[in-house]
Amino acid sequence: MLNVLIDMPVYEPVLRQLQQTPGVAVEVVAQPEEKVRPLPVSQIQDCDVLFCTFLPENHEAMTRLKLVQISSAGYSQLFGKNLTARGVRACNSLGVFDVPIAEWNIAMMINLARDVRGLVRNQENRVWDRSARFQKEIRGSVVGIWGYGGIGRETARLAKALGMTVHVLVRQPIQNRDTVFCVPGTGDPEGTLPDRVFYGHEKEAFLNGLDFLVMAVPQTATTTGLVGEAELRMLPPTAFVLNPARGPLIQETALLKALQEGWIAGAALDTHYHYPMPPEHPLWALPNVILTPHISGSSLSPRFLERVSSIFLQNVEQFLAEKPLLNELTVSQLAGN
Repeated sequence: MLNVLIDMPVYEPVLRQLQQTPGVAVEVVAQPEEKVRPLPVSQIQDCDVLFCTFLPENHEAMTRLKLVQISSAGYSQLFGKNLTARGVRACNSLGVFDVPIAEWNIAMMINLARDVRGLVRNQENRVWDRSARFQKEIRGSVVGIWGYGGIGRETARLAKALGMTVHVLVRQPIQNRDTVFCVPGTGDPEGTLPDRVFYGHEKEAFLNGLDFLVMAVPQTATTTGLVGEAELRMLPPTAFVLNPARGPLIQETALLKALQEGWIAGAALDTHYHYPMPPEHPLWALPNVILTPHISGSSLSPRFLERVSSIFLQNVEQFLAEKPLLNELTVSQLAGN
């Protein structure tokens, strides 16, 4: 018998399927919480598979644990938990937010290109201004996607449908994504959509030709501060920067200088350097910046629970069948590399 413990809000259709799966026993934590805290040893000691956001504080009591499925795409909460040494496999929820974040990217590109912030200010001040800067279009623009995971691929699909040229910057050749969750009909599973692929040593050539730069890489020790003054100066002064990934990918001081001094035309930022952003932070006041409070993809999205539960159900089925899991984290990833 495979004992499954769910420390998550329940998506009833998936729960019913799990309960009807032969060889599976399911228990649901009565009051699931998105925080680290202990759970009763009697509840966790026989658990084989755990579905959660954070491991319980007393997770070392889970001596039978074989698989952890977390509800987030980020997985830093698993660092230092000794999972690999304990023989525990782990999967994240990569792909759950590809659709809403890609839609945020497209919305922000249109908003920036047409200076919708300026239009709203004019409306509030009852100003009738039909200037050319409000009448631009994104068709024919070049969008550069730094990283080509699920968010990058769905952004590329939407951008291509809108007549944009797609360039991507990657470390390794693009591959298909058979073992990564993807909402059916979305993304670029085969990796064939980009018009041009650049590699790490071609960074300057990649940045030089962009109208929009979209950050789409995870934050790790090697990607923190990935974009600094040198990279921002490589962009044309007419380019816009979008960061729905992680704030610290772009160096804060360099970004402020670039926006204030006109190295770039503007930015849309959904991820930040402080949570919440303090009201005195200069980014709030810049007229060429759109700030959103990390909502491009979140657990309040209407289809979040359905999608994350779908990943979990598929992984339980794959685990029982001894087949490859979706979104399985590597030993290197679990070590924070």
